[in-house]
Amino acid sequence: MEDCIFCMLANGQIPTDMVYEDELCACFRDASPQAPVHMLLVPKKHIGSLNELECGDAELIAHMMLKIKEIAASEGLDNGYRCVINTGEDGGQTVPHLHIHILGKRSLLWPPG
Repeated sequence: MEDCIFCMLANGQIPTDMVYEDELCACFRDASPQAPVHMLLVPKKHIGSLNELECGDAELIAHMMLKIKEIAASEGLDNGYRCVINTGEDGGQTVPHLHIHILGKRSLLWPPG
């Protein structure tokens, strides 16, 4: 998609703090981190949200899910991490491009305590 910020970041049209990249996906640091480590893993193919996934995307999504543990390990998230996928307005999705938040380097227990 031409005007999608995550498409532009993932495909190198806009500079970003890239953590990982391959032919299918890109992972970069979140511009507004909610944890000491906060990255976004996005497909290079524009997919608006989980609700727009199709059967043909199964290999791409499996690839991304398997990359998460490698990316987490490369960032030293040995004590654990959280993955979040917001979907739709009520789900808190603010950018209409499927993305997986990877957060860590602090306790993410809920409720805190």
